[in-house]
Amino acid sequence: MDAQVPRPLIPPAPKVHAKGQTNLRAAWSMMRNLVGAWSEADFDTLMTPYTFLGQRGLVVSDPAGVKHVLGAQAARYRRPYQMSRILRPIVGDGLLLTDGDTWRRQRKALAPAFTPKAVETLLPHFSAAGQALTDGLAGRDRANLSETFHRATLDAVLRALFSRPATGEGAQLARIARDYLQGRANVNIFDLLARAPGDFGFAERPRLAQGARWMAAVTTLINDRKTAQLRQQGGDLLDGLLAARDEDGQPLPDSEIRDQCGTMLAAGFETTSRLLFWAAYLLALDPKTQARVRAEILAFPPDRILTLGDLSAWPLTRSVLLETLRLYPPAPMMSREVIAEDEIQGFKVLPGQLITISPWLIHRHRKLWDQPTAFLPDRFVDHPSPWGLDAFIPFGAGPRVCIGASFAMAEAQILLGSLLARFEIGLTRDRPVMPVATVSLGPDHEPDFNLTPIPHK
Repeated sequence: MDAQVPRPLIPPAPKVHAKGQTNLRAAWSMMRNLVGAWSEADFDTLMTPYTFLGQRGLVVSDPAGVKHVLGAQAARYRRPYQMSRILRPIVGDGLLLTDGDTWRRQRKALAPAFTPKAVETLLPHFSAAGQALTDGLAGRDRANLSETFHRATLDAVLRALFSRPATGEGAQLARIARDYLQGRANVNIFDLLARAPGDFGFAERPRLAQGARWMAAVTTLINDRKTAQLRQQGGDLLDGLLAARDEDGQPLPDSEIRDQCGTMLAAGFETTSRLLFWAAYLLALDPKTQARVRAEILAFPPDRILTLGDLSAWPLTRSVLLETLRLYPPAPMMSREVIAEDEIQGFKVLPGQLITISPWLIHRHRKLWDQPTAFLPDRFVDHPSPWGLDAFIPFGAGPRVCIGASFAMAEAQILLGSLLARFEIGLTRDRPVMPVATVSLGPDHEPDFNLTPIPHK
């Protein structure tokens, strides 16, 4: 008799409802968890019209429809006010929230700072953060890795951006960002009802106050860095921002440098922190895959990673991170407001309608993936460029795809590799960790992980 094929890991996920919910129930579900309102039909249907709180909309899960909205016909759509309302206090008018000519100008000015060659110069900063991460865990037999990765990714981004570790003002930033992204950024009923700037302004005041503290801390870091003229070999991202020029050849204004730094910090370290937490959680649940990942890392240790090409020695590590991005996309929900009449895969849409694109839904869609709810990192091993997969959009799609994707992947590989080269990780309890989506996709609780040191020859 043939040996039974091991069943793949199916990690915990929110309940999928048998039927679509009423508006009130859906609103309640979304305020608690943005990925908690989907029904069985949503995972079988590629285009779904809906009406929510009086606004007509269309869920677009068809990859061709996503390309249409985010790519070829992007000018017919804009980011709805609700998302700006939540994020602008900590990212300002940086690349994440701008549109039209302003966005194109900013993207062009920032592009040189995120080329492969430029990202490669930042690898020493990531390696230093990885060393600090493992040094901080030395001698411990358990740790809250969610908190550990939060500090480590902030450390990596601060080093890459300002050539400084996450101490002093950096630690203050961590506290502000954590409080904001895990509290103030939660969607509330006023966000769902708001249609324009100024709607329910009283509900925005706590966000604006906390955002002001964040921007003040970012400005302090920029000014300290300029005054001290801190440099490490290879420079940092602030060098790139200070060297950037707009279309008229002028340097970027101080306010724009502040907002771009705020965007990189808030969006960069939070999303990568979540990616690393979920990857660690999956590997703790799947010790055989963890052992395979560790074997390739120990065969080419982190201190040998000097170029982006060196990361090709870790194909399974990369595939684990890609599969983690599929199961736990950092931004699980995107939306666009129609501003010009259009047709998407046979569905006519009119100005004022809302287009919902959910990477969470697309990445788990039964018509788009084999065993969509299973953790199968080997599915990415044969895809040297997964960004070309139509149903894989963890960093967005079209011209607005995340400019920092290669930065985030290099950072995540080095930090995860640094951890697994030093420790075997496992969970201290059997309680499932459930993903909860606000602006990013975090855990419903932060479990402790067991740490077992890896003996070195």
